[in-house]
Amino acid sequence: MIVLKGLTKVFRQNGQEIVALSNVSLHVPRGQIFGILGQSGAGKSTLIRCVNLLERPTAGEVWVDGREITGLTPRELRAARQEMGMIFQQFNLFDSRTVFGNVAYPLEVAGWSRPRIRERVEELLALVGLADKADAYPAQLSGGQKQRVGIARALAPGPKLLLSDEATSALDPDTTRSVLSLLREINQRLGLTILLITHQMEVVKQVCDSVAILEGGTVVEQGGVLELIGRPGSRLRELFYEPAREAAVRLNPDGVRVLLFFVGGSADQPLISAMVRRFQVDANIVQGAIERVAGSTVGRLLVELTGRAEDIQAALRFLEEQGVSPEVIPHG
Repeated sequence: MIVLKGLTKVFRQNGQEIVALSNVSLHVPRGQIFGILGQSGAGKSTLIRCVNLLERPTAGEVWVDGREITGLTPRELRAARQEMGMIFQQFNLFDSRTVFGNVAYPLEVAGWSRPRIRERVEELLALVGLADKADAYPAQLSGGQKQRVGIARALAPGPKLLLSDEATSALDPDTTRSVLSLLREINQRLGLTILLITHQMEVVKQVCDSVAILEGGTVVEQGGVLELIGRPGSRLRELFYEPAREAAVRLNPDGVRVLLFFVGGSADQPLISAMVRRFQVDANIVQGAIERVAGSTVGRLLVELTGRAEDIQAALRFLEEQGVSPEVIPHG
């Protein structure tokens, strides 16, 4: 759906060059919710604005739905943008227009007839749960309701791609979860591809199928969320679970501290007890949690293993064979 090849963006300011993106290459599969995760200044907003050419890349290619768009004529680009919706952190609603009027605006610009506009807007307000707010003004809405209006407006022309620019970062946690659930529902119901940029780990955990990590304008890692969590040493695992490493209290000077991840079906299996019985090692659980990530169950345990070195190594190999990803953590 989206392919970026060698994307570079350089801003020139006061006679200096500022590299916002450097040789970024990405592949966003059709129908996925794909996250771009990075801290402030990483280049996330610049990247998403390069996808719809609100920012022109200095170098590289932008392919959307099988077409390279940096070489399109202005008319062709306007048509291509009709297939891309965008939602924003600060909602960007017209204060002087009602909810109905905000959602209708892109359809008015596109020249739709009034009956057709009314039918489409009513359909979208029902989809986002705001059918009873058509005559309300933005000042009368909560933050979550404003973002739902923004989502409905972005969907109005019937895009194939939805771009989300930190759409939940101004919302409280409960409202964030509600909006993310709506995006997942839209993704599944409409088959919409969603490119979502965020600095929030919980957003990636809750809704993203795949993710790319952007640091200093460069992609340092990309892949399926569950795949990366299950990979020892991955940057995503490090970002998600760094507190677990820091809390690795040394309980036994001869013990081996191991961070274990159980993804999918393995999270429901009594693998630790089976390991203890089979390999004659003791397992002291330091901390643990089970959570939902990318629609699957992910279990995390920090354990300290004691026993003969060869038995511990055999136990770790057993866990790997069962689909668990053990990561030995050195004593600090």
